[in-house]
Amino acid sequence: MCLYLIWLCIVLVYLLCFLCRSSQGEKADNTFDSQVVQYEPAHQGSINTVTNLSPDLCVSGGSDQAVVVYDWKQGRMCQSFQGHNREVTKVLCYPGSTWIFSASRDKTVLMWDLNQGDEQIQEFCGHELVVNGLAISPDGRKLCTGSRDNWMCLWDIESAKCEQRHNISRNLVTHVCWVPGSSSIVQTSEDKTIRVWDSRTFQVTNTFPAKQYIQTHCDVSPNGNYLVSSSNGFGGQGCEATLWDLRQPGCKVVEYRGHLQTTACCMFLPTPPGGTARVATSSHDSSIKIWDQNTAVCLGTLCLDGAGPLVSLAPSDSTTLLCASFNTGIHHIQVDQGSNQTQGSGKLWKIVFIIRTK
Repeated sequence: MCLYLIWLCIVLVYLLCFLCRSSQGEKADNTFDSQVVQYEPAHQGSINTVTNLSPDLCVSGGSDQAVVVYDWKQGRMCQSFQGHNREVTKVLCYPGSTWIFSASRDKTVLMWDLNQGDEQIQEFCGHELVVNGLAISPDGRKLCTGSRDNWMCLWDIESAKCEQRHNISRNLVTHVCWVPGSSSIVQTSEDKTIRVWDSRTFQVTNTFPAKQYIQTHCDVSPNGNYLVSSSNGFGGQGCEATLWDLRQPGCKVVEYRGHLQTTACCMFLPTPPGGTARVATSSHDSSIKIWDQNTAVCLGTLCLDGAGPLVSLAPSDSTTLLCASFNTGIHHIQVDQGSNQTQGSGKLWKIVFIIRTK
């Protein structure tokens, strides 16, 4: 009986690995091997979040409470900011500047400037629980934050003064996005709801129909027309991402299904000239998937064995994608543009380097 149970467990493990690599005929590439360049460590412990500061520099935050700026083309750390006393949950940069914002479980948001040394230049205090949402207005004057304390806050960046606050019961905020070229802000929540806010009145203007599972992350397309959100889940249930039409609030376009565990992050990828609009997702099942935005066809799956939960994505351009992991650091992935037209054509993935963790 014991031997039978052991054999059954082995079969189930192999089956899960197979499903992770290949679902309904899609191509699955695994290039996580010894020939990949491994750069010096940026963090001690898990990396929770990554974003781009410039075409050459990425910014990351982790369980070691540090905010790190890394030159991923040269393979060297540029700066490590120390100011939080609990783990960093989100980092955000204002495009075209050297401004960096970091949110933390210590209930604060700190502002840094790469050109002004290693000391914080602003501190935004007022939340009562972990801050999970950060968004900057298109003009760079306002900062929106969201927390598990049910509060959404709007701050003046120059003075660090909270100008607007709004509390909604059970609105445990998981992520915040500012709609490009707009006064609208979108946020996801553990109450399974997506809300759209008007930053001028700081009131909710639209509430999307509640999903079955917690909404973990969201992103807005560069033209401001679409929103993609992701869900938690287990065993393949609820682990999807959903495309919404912001011009018709609450209008669901397609769903991207295929992950086996929580879909932690979802991002629109820059579209190459004449190319297909695509969405990328990362999951706690250690896989990244790229989807045709309009048809929801999975164009490819990459399993990073041993990386643990993949929690954050940051596309630099139409061919470059950074991915933060719990166990193995930040992965720089190149996506073949020639493979985004038809499912399974050519080699979709190439891992160029890994910024390791200690």
